[in-house]
Amino acid sequence: MRGGSMSLRELRQKRGLTQKQLADKLGYTRERIAAIETGARPIGGVSLDKAIEICDVLRVSNPRKLLDADTKESES
Repeated sequence: MRGGSMSLRELRQKRGLTQKQLADKLGYTRERIAAIETGARPIGGVSLDKAIEICDVLRVSNPRKLLDADTKESES
């Protein structure tokens, strides 16, 4: 965990989900989840509705935990 922020991968693993399980819950492909986790596709590029859905599925009450982690990863 970096400064209170967790990456999508960390949150997914904490919830005990595989990439495929998360993808199925969100209507994404496993490849798209992998691309978001590796930074090939920034999570900030998803729609607000989808960002809220990701937070709901991963039980994240504060979306900044997810979005801040994406920003920090893209700066490195």
